[in-house]
Amino acid sequence: MESSESAVTRRPATIYDVAQAAGVSHQTVSRFLKGFEGIRPETREKVERALDELGYRPNLTARSLKSGRSHRIGALTHEVSHVGPSRIAAGAGAAAREAGYVLDLVALDVDDARSIEESLELLTQHDLAGVLALSSTDAMTRAFEETRFRVPALIAVSSDSDGGRHDPAATHLHELVDHLAALGHRRFVHIAGPVEWPAARWRTQMYERAVDELGLTSVGVLPGDWSSRSGYQAIMSLPTLPHATAYVAANDQTALGVMLALKERGVRIPEDVSVVGIDDIGDAAYFDPPLTTLHLEFEAQGQASVLELIATIEGAPRTFDPIAQPHVVARRSSGPAPR
Repeated sequence: MESSESAVTRRPATIYDVAQAAGVSHQTVSRFLKGFEGIRPETREKVERALDELGYRPNLTARSLKSGRSHRIGALTHEVSHVGPSRIAAGAGAAAREAGYVLDLVALDVDDARSIEESLELLTQHDLAGVLALSSTDAMTRAFEETRFRVPALIAVSSDSDGGRHDPAATHLHELVDHLAALGHRRFVHIAGPVEWPAARWRTQMYERAVDELGLTSVGVLPGDWSSRSGYQAIMSLPTLPHATAYVAANDQTALGVMLALKERGVRIPEDVSVVGIDDIGDAAYFDPPLTTLHLEFEAQGQASVLELIATIEGAPRTFDPIAQPHVVARRSSGPAPR
């Protein structure tokens, strides 16, 4: 049976607990939480340390009652099993908490139009400060654009091909092609993502543009759906392998399937061909061989989106930290082109 002392230590910390731990008054803690600037640096440091040690979280219910407005944000997404959407949502959630908001995540079934409508109707009935619509597909974007949100809403489209918010991977994909070209590769294959995702279409366009601008040759674009299985099937379904020395996969999971299929067909990596991916997922460094990939800051994308929405909600300008640019992480899956 737990001791009463253990039970007490597990209850949520209050500003009085923080004040006691920091050796200051609870009024000082309250002023700190409200953003009051006239607190001495040494006092501010004590309060920050106490907040961190106690894991203090503001009482949003009480805060909402006092201010007369909600501090909950509804976040709409789908395919949370995919690395990109899940990490973007995680980044948005963390940034919302730091700003004093709670992010309610709702995963949609984009293949069921009625399901999207019902989820949107249910969400907009709640007392929300705003809605963050994390759109990855054409169907999601259409549904969001046709919805009349009762609160401030931000539709964060992953990318488009019309000069709007571009997928950061696509705009830096030429760096992957440059990396391979520097290793002597001249003939390429691209394994694409699903066509209903603007990000996939844009990555394919940028791949083709990079190959063309460097005077290289693309010997084919194979269909995929972001999964390892689709990468594997794309290679195994070919009657004969294309005369190419470099394979550019739309993401790391696809690259994993491509690598297995090539090995089963007797091709060595990187001695015979090089394979590269996009995302730099946590397991990419432990593929066999470790995967060369384009590193993306998914969490930072989610953070930027939610902070943009909060700025709209609060009607106050915010300064945003610049998102680190994608960059190539060279590992052993890419090597010099064979003679």
